[in-house]
Amino acid sequence: MAMERTLSIIKPDAVQNNVIGKIEAQIEGAGLSIVAVKMTRMSKKQAGDFYEIHKGKDFYDYLIKFMTSGPAIVQVLEGEDAIKKYRKVMGATMFGEAEPGTIRANFATSNAHNAVHGSDSAENAQREISFFFPERQIYSRNKKVTNSKLETAA
Repeated sequence: MAMERTLSIIKPDAVQNNVIGKIEAQIEGAGLSIVAVKMTRMSKKQAGDFYEIHKGKDFYDYLIKFMTSGPAIVQVLEGEDAIKKYRKVMGATMFGEAEPGTIRANFATSNAHNAVHGSDSAENAQREISFFFPERQIYSRNKKVTNSKLETAA
């Protein structure tokens, strides 16, 4: 398995339902590290650009309206086989099909309000991560801390 990164979005429904910490606990419990995180409210243009791949599909307009309806948590996850691992932790997209214990089984309320988004491929992960985060805002946590002494500037 390879060390990789993936994008995770905790969608506006889950943010509004105040389950951010519970979702983060499931992510970290699965062995994934959060290496970049921020709360943002996407503009209509940003959401349209991000979900451009779905333009023309019957759910596109609602998706844009939903994703701009409130703040979301966008974050970069890092770990062994992170894309596949996070997709398993998320659970199936379709409401009612997610395995018990997955994020969507625990927090989704419909197909549209399914709590989280995750990249589905390495190519999309790279595109999606760079959409929200420049590389300088991503901090790998896979290195062990070797110096526990705090040093201050003179």
